[in-house]
Amino acid sequence: MRRSFRYRALLKRILQIVGVLILVQSIIDFRRSRAPLVEQPGNAKPEKIFIAGIHWNNEKVLREHWVPGVLRLVKHFGEDNVYVSVQESGSWDRSKEALAELDKGLEMVGVRKKIILDETTHEDEIKKPPGKSGWIQTPRGLKELRRVPYLARLRNLVLEPLYELAQAGEHFDKVLFINDVVFKTQDVQRLLDTRDGDFAAACSLDFSKPPLFYDTFALRDSEGHDTLMQSWPYFRSRESRDALKASQPVPVTSCWNGIVAMDTAPFYSSTNPLHFRGTPDTLAALHLEGSECCLIHTDNPLSATKGVWLNPNVRVGYSQRAYDQVNPGGSSANAWVGTASMLHGSWENRLLRWLTIEWFQESTVRRRIKTWQTSGEGRIETGAACLINEMQVLIANGWAHV
Repeated sequence: MRRSFRYRALLKRILQIVGVLILVQSIIDFRRSRAPLVEQPGNAKPEKIFIAGIHWNNEKVLREHWVPGVLRLVKHFGEDNVYVSVQESGSWDRSKEALAELDKGLEMVGVRKKIILDETTHEDEIKKPPGKSGWIQTPRGLKELRRVPYLARLRNLVLEPLYELAQAGEHFDKVLFINDVVFKTQDVQRLLDTRDGDFAAACSLDFSKPPLFYDTFALRDSEGHDTLMQSWPYFRSRESRDALKASQPVPVTSCWNGIVAMDTAPFYSSTNPLHFRGTPDTLAALHLEGSECCLIHTDNPLSATKGVWLNPNVRVGYSQRAYDQVNPGGSSANAWVGTASMLHGSWENRLLRWLTIEWFQESTVRRRIKTWQTSGEGRIETGAACLINEMQVLIANGWAHV
C-alpha cells in the first residue's frame, strides 16, 4: 500500500510539474505573439508597378472586388507609373465582360494596358494534338496536357509587355501578380513596403476558409520544407515560425499566396531572363509535380541575396467573408489570431515537430528525383523543394489529380 501510495504521489507531482511547464510555456507563447499582431499601414513610395493577373471563371470576385481594386491601385500609384496586363481564357461565366469593364476604366484614365480575352477553352486545349512538351502519359492510358506548364505559359504571356517596354527603354521597379482575391490598396502598399522594399519577392497570406491558409502548393519554409500545418503558426522551420510569431517578414524558400511582388531585375537579364516554367516532362512522368509559382523563386538568382519573404501583416481572401475574418480591425482586442487559436496552434505545432520527421515525408520525392537523374545525362532540377508526390493534368472543367 505504501509503495502504491508513493507511486500515486509521484505521478501527481509529475503531472503538476508538467502542468506548470505547459502553463509557463503558454504564457511565453502568448506574450511573444500577442503584442505584434496589430500592424501599421504602409507608406507610399514612388515606384513603377507592372500589375499582372490571369483569370478563369472569376466573374463574381472580378466584378465585386478585383476590377475596382485594380482601379484604386492605379489611382494610388499614379496613372503614369502603372501598366496592367491581364490574360483570361476559356471562361464560361461572364469574366470577359467584367474584364472588358476594367479595360474601359483604364482607357478612361489613360493607363496603358493589355487585356487579352481568349476564346480558347480548356476543352480546346486538351483536344489539340499533343505537342513536344507539356504532355504526359498518365495512368489512365492517355497522353494528357499537364496543368503546370499550361499555367506557366499563360503567366509568361502576361509578362510579354514588360519585355517589350524594356526594349523601348522603359523599366518597372516591381512586378505585382494579383490572384482572384479580395484586397485593399493598403494591403498592396504594405506588401511593397516589406523590408523597406528590399526583397527578391514578397507575398501575402491567402485564405479561402479561415483559419486555414490556402496556397499549400507554393509555400515552403526557410529550410525548403512544406508547411507543417495549415493553421497558425504554419511552419516547421524555427526561423520562419519565430518571424511569424513576431509579425515580422517571414523568410521562406517560396511563396505566392494571393499576391506577390517581385523585383524586376531578374526579368530584365540580358543573358537568362527569369520566366515561369514547369518541371521536365520526364520528371513529371515519375508522378512528381511542382508549382510554377514555386519554381520561379528557386530559379530567381535574387532569392539567394535579397530573399523571399511572406508578410503576415498582408492577408487577402478569396471571398469578402474570408477577407473580413482575417482582417478584423486595428485594435489589440481584434487581433487576427485569437488567444485560443494561438495557444492551441503553438502546442499543435510543437507536438507535430516532436512526433514527425520531414525526412520520411520527403523521401519519396528524393528517391524519384535520384531515379530521374540517373536515367539521363545532365539532368538537374534546381526546384526540388517545390516537388510533391502528385500528377496534375488539365481537364475540360478545370484540372485533376491522376
